[in-house]
This record gives sequence, structure tokens and C-alpha cells, in this order.
Amino acid sequence: MPSITARTRRGATVRTVAAGTAAAGGAALGWRVVRAFGGTPSGARLERVRRSPHYADGRFHNALPSVMKTTPRLVAEWFFGTTPRRPTAPVPVDSLTPDALAVASDDLRLTWLGHATVLIELEGRRFLTDPVLLDDHAGPGPLGMRRFFPAPVAPAALPPLDAVLVTHDHYDHLGESTVRALAALGRTPRWVAPLGVGARLESWGVPPDAITELDWWEETAVAGVRLVCTPARHFSGRALGDRDRTLWGGFAVAGARRRLYVAGDSGLTPEFVEVGARLGPFDATLIEIGAYGQGWPDIHLGPEQAVAAHQAARGGLMLPVHWATFNLALHGWTEPAERVIVAAERAGVPLALPRPGQAVDVAAPPPVARWWPALPWQTAEEAPIVSSGMPAGG
Repeated sequence: MPSITARTRRGATVRTVAAGTAAAGGAALGWRVVRAFGGTPSGARLERVRRSPHYADGRFHNALPSVMKTTPRLVAEWFFGTTPRRPTAPVPVDSLTPDALAVASDDLRLTWLGHATVLIELEGRRFLTDPVLLDDHAGPGPLGMRRFFPAPVAPAALPPLDAVLVTHDHYDHLGESTVRALAALGRTPRWVAPLGVGARLESWGVPPDAITELDWWEETAVAGVRLVCTPARHFSGRALGDRDRTLWGGFAVAGARRRLYVAGDSGLTPEFVEVGARLGPFDATLIEIGAYGQGWPDIHLGPEQAVAAHQAARGGLMLPVHWATFNLALHGWTEPAERVIVAAERAGVPLALPRPGQAVDVAAPPPVARWWPALPWQTAEEAPIVSSGMPAGG
């Protein structure tokens, strides 16, 4: 029979091994989190950032200041609220195969892949916005809010892309795992992003000579398509201490016949009017409608102001994005769609609300069909989202 001493030694060994395993696991998790932060601007990239007219005192600034407020009521609602903020049943997803994506539309076709990730086919060219496909959480590594459904397509199943367009570096718009996978495939010759974001991309394997960084109103051409970086009212950052060290924005995507506006994340701003005047009209817009809140009305539009922004930019078909993928606010997960339907009908704005993975031909969009469940939601009158600092009537 084993002695008490022997049993104690074996128990100590087990505890030591367990402690070592836990430490190794903690170190691995820490490395995954740090790696997901990505690089920060330095050298020539930082010098270019500093020359931007929108950069001062070590960070970028909105043209119209933004206000964010956190109250005890909002904190209590986040932790103890009963609003249905996540699906309780599987979300219907149209899975995409390489065969279905083999031939790019020679007109304008948009395939929503979840949140702000959209496959754009414009006059035979392909672009991908805000790549988040393999990343299951809107946060570093395994942290943050979990995705509601698997992406309709994996990076390896995508056809060759002419460019990836990144509006800003937040986790729900720029997925480290997705970027690494696309970079390893080597089928994306160009990555276009606002100033400073290239440091993130380069640290995850994107070749430096494949990255084009733009300030607001600067432009480049990819495969004959004009890409203009447009202003937005938002913020940036991925780690403690790096807020607003990189720029945020949107894109005007202009071919020979078709034009698309990718608005990026934004509060309401007069710059939407300027975008429409300088670069519109647009055949379609991709405008965010989710993750809004009364504590942060200057950084996300909300459905009603999204319709107003669409009109200000002189948009045709409105295809809302940035909803039904991550739990990032206090509203119900279906509420953005319900409210944008009401707002678009009142304004006479044509609307498309596809399922994840469903392609929308802008020339012949499908009618709006509710693929989400009927759940309680608050109307614009019950919970208005009104950005500050806007001129009367703006």
C-alpha cells in the first residue's frame, strides 16, 4: 500500500503539472490577445500620419466633436437587462461555394457576409469590405462578443479579390485571423485603408507594397475603379492607450457606370452632404444601422439617421450593414431592421435587407422579407438616437 509520503509527493507533482499547464495556457492566451492588437504606426508611416490636417496632439480628430456618455442605468441594463440581444435559434445563412462566386457581376452585386463584411462585385471587379470571416469574437483573440452565426464563406473559398477595403481598425471590422488567412492565400494584390491602419495589416502578414493608406478625400485606383477615402464621425483603436492613433472613414467606389458608397461607422455629420455633392449620386449605399445607443449617438447613426445619411449622400438603394452579427449595444438584435424598414418607408428610400450570404443585384433587388423572428423592439419615438452638434434641419 502506498505510503502517505508517496501519495503526497504524487499529489504535489500533479498540482505542479496542473499549475504549469495553467500558466502555459495563460501565456498562450495573453500572446493571442497581444498579437490581435496589431502593429502601430512608426517610422515613415507615423510621419505621414502626423502630416494629416486631421491629426493633432498625438491623435486623429473628427471634424465635428463626438460625445460618449456612460451612466449607471446603461451599465445596469448591459448586465441585467432582459432585452433579446442575441438570437435563441440559428440565423438563416446562405452558404456560398466557389462555383457560385466564379463569375463576377459585370453590373453591381452586393453579398452581405455579416456585420460590415460585404463582397462587392462592380463591373467585373471584386472588393471585400471590413474583413471579419474567421474571427468568432469582436475582440482580441477569444475575448469579446461572440458572433451569432458562422460566416457564409471562408477566405479560401473566395475568388481572387482586386482589393480589400478597411474602414477602420476596430475588432468588428478588422479580424486578425481573416487578414492572416487572406494574406497567406496571396490572392489580394491591394489593401486600401485609412492612415495608420496599414501598420495593423503589415504586422499580420500583408506585404507592405500591397498596402495603400489614404487620408480623407485622398484617392487611388484599383483595376480601373476609383476609390476615394471619405470622412466619418467615429474613433479607432484596438488596445489600451492607442485610441485614435489611426484614422477611420468610408469609401466611394466608382466604376465607369456604377457607384457605391461604403459609409463606415459614423455618427450623423454634415460631411454626408459633402460626400454626395462631390462623389454622388450613388447607385447603392452600405450604411451601418446597428450598435447605436442614447449614450453614444455621435459614433453610430441608428436606423433613422442612417436613412437620413443615405439621402444626404444621394444614395439609390440602401443596403444596411453592421447589425445581426454581434451583440454590441443595448437594443434588441432585430430592432435595427424593424426601425430601418419604418424609416425607409417614410422617406421613400428603396431598401434591401438580405440574409447573410444572399446576393443583391442592385438593378433588381429582392423585396424586403423578414428572415428574423418577431421580437419586441423600441420605436424611434420611444428611444430616439440624435447626434449632437448638427445644424438645424441637418
